[in-house]
Order: sequence, then C-alpha cells, then structure tokens
Amino acid sequence: MGPEAFLPVAFVIGYLFGSIPFGLVLTKLAGTEDIRSIGSGSIGATNVLRTGRKSLAAATLLLDALKGTAAVLIAGHIAGPNAAMVAGLGAFLGHLFPVWLKFRGGKGVAVYIGILLGLFWPAALVFCVLWLATAFTTRYSSLSALVASFITPLFLWWFGHLALAALAVVLTLLLFYAHRENIKRLQSGKESRIGEKG
Repeated sequence: MGPEAFLPVAFVIGYLFGSIPFGLVLTKLAGTEDIRSIGSGSIGATNVLRTGRKSLAAATLLLDALKGTAAVLIAGHIAGPNAAMVAGLGAFLGHLFPVWLKFRGGKGVAVYIGILLGLFWPAALVFCVLWLATAFTTRYSSLSALVASFITPLFLWWFGHLALAALAVVLTLLLFYAHRENIKRLQSGKESRIGEKG
C-alpha cells in the first residue's frame, strides 16, 4: 500500500485513538460521579477537575494528549508526514465526536497539544505557554484554549510550516465549534473559572 492509499487508514487509526474517552474511563474507575452530568458535560480534563480530583484531571490531560501524539507518530512512521497529519485530524475528530458516546466527547485542547507535539513540538510549546499565560491572568480554561489555538496557526505560518498551519486552522475551527457554548457564557459573564465546580 502506497503512502497516498494509506491516508484513509491513517484517518481511521487517528479516529480510533482519539475516541478513547480517558476522562470517562478514569473517573468511572475511581468511582466518582459521571462527569457527563456535571459542568459542561465534557469528558475532558477541565471537567474532570470539577470532580475535585486533581490527579485524575492531570492523568486525563496527559492521556488525551498522548493519544493524539501516538496516532500521529504511528501513521507518520508507516506512511510519512501526510499520513501523520491526516491521523492527527482523525484523532481530533475522534475526541470531539466519539462514536461510543453518541458523538459527544471533549473539547479537544489536550489532543490538539498532543497532535502538535507529534508533528512539530515547538508549536506545542507555544500553545502551552499561551494557554498558561491566559489561564494565569483570567482563570478561564476556555478562553485560554481559544487564544492559544487562534495564535498557533499564525506561529506555524510565520515559520514557514504551511501544511501544518493549514491543519492547525482546521483544528482551531473545530475547537471553536466545540467551545461554542463556552463562548456564549464568556460573552454573558457566566463562564466558570478554573477550579470552580459550577
């Protein structure tokens, strides 16, 4: 199978990795409440944090990031950079829309970072620095993700990584879509801050 013919397989590999709901699995194993019934209803690390279990939230963040990295590295090893990018897109879509959970998944921030880590690690570092800086000043996880994901494609474009920048634009648009309710709450002043249970 040639590299181009492998692209659909790479997408499926990415989707299957991305659709593993680590936040839900870890919280169920720990015996906490169903995270889909609290906060935003998301299965990601920020919502896991609302259970009060910081260790579970950290583990969710790490595993969600690594599933994006794993998908990219595996597909890239088999069929090169184009397959890696396709697998990254698949992983992101799998996390946002997992077939096992009626297509209701997480917001994609950790997976975005993991994908960047596998494709071009300086971009992952930029994303994290932007996220942390915004979170430190505002304590809004959602706003931090929006700011970081908006600037990251510009960083990639500025340094000449045009294909990665194009992929990042797609991921950013999907991330903004996943955060559409957060955007409404930010605009109305009703968005929960990091560490709040509401």
